[in-house]
Amino acid sequence: MKINKLTIAKYVFEIMLLILLSFIYYLNLPIKTPRVIYVPEGSINAIITQMQHNKYDVSKLDSLLLRFIGSPQSGWIDMKKRVNTKAEFLYKLATAKAALQEITLIPGETTYIFLQDLAKKLQLDFKKLQSEFLKQSPIPEGALVPDTYRMPIGITEKRLIRLLLKVSLKRMKAFSMKIFGLYNEKKWFHYVAIASIIQKEAANEEEMPLISSVIYNRIKKGMKLQMDGTLNYGKYSHQRVTHKRIKNDTSLYNTYIYKGVPPVPICNVSFVAIRAAIFPAKTDYLYFMKNRNNTHDFTRNYSTHLANIRRATKRNK
Repeated sequence: MKINKLTIAKYVFEIMLLILLSFIYYLNLPIKTPRVIYVPEGSINAIITQMQHNKYDVSKLDSLLLRFIGSPQSGWIDMKKRVNTKAEFLYKLATAKAALQEITLIPGETTYIFLQDLAKKLQLDFKKLQSEFLKQSPIPEGALVPDTYRMPIGITEKRLIRLLLKVSLKRMKAFSMKIFGLYNEKKWFHYVAIASIIQKEAANEEEMPLISSVIYNRIKKGMKLQMDGTLNYGKYSHQRVTHKRIKNDTSLYNTYIYKGVPPVPICNVSFVAIRAAIFPAKTDYLYFMKNRNNTHDFTRNYSTHLANIRRATKRNK
């Protein structure tokens, strides 16, 4: 049977039309992702493979299509919505970027206050942030490294906490490896707990090893630490510690009641404070008192300490 050119052309047209319709159908399929996604560094194939690992509905065909649309740049991408068509997804993957908001965690700040700041600036739910932090963090306080972070607007509470903890714990482990040659989580966070007291009490970085020495010297003599800064935990981060607070606060942070270092850090600390906790100055100091220069006078004698208190009290009247 002879097949004329018209018949062949008809078959080719029908095949091409079927391919085109299939292609249009594919590009209009929905794909569900978080509103904000992270594109890793690497080739298009590596990016698609990572997305498959993250359970996004992508395939090798998407790798091919991206070569015509454009190569994605690594970083955060705002997809604007959680469900896009495949065409929208690939176009945004190649062209979009997420708006970033700078968030600074200062040394000595509590996670409670920091999460409030995050919730406000990124329009997130504070209670969800708190809940996710307590779920994901190895410790309820002190697991974050103070720094300025650039967070994508639109990120979820769960992903934000995961990102912050991932970055912070990686840096902590690296610092521990540099000093000890290993990372022991229990030992590390004991030093962070000591560092958190130092961070709250020291007037500057130069004082930190001296404050550290006072802590160790008092513990060695079986004395209570009796340091006001330990009561600036959680929501009390910026509140003045009064005699009433000292008397009525029964939390384990109250070093006027309990001996030793609180079992959990008071706040998030700098690596300078952690180094001071690990390497205290060699002194016989047992007391310190703020002076007129807003630094501290250190002494081993209680009588001298009382004189420093009287001088400070007189100055403040």
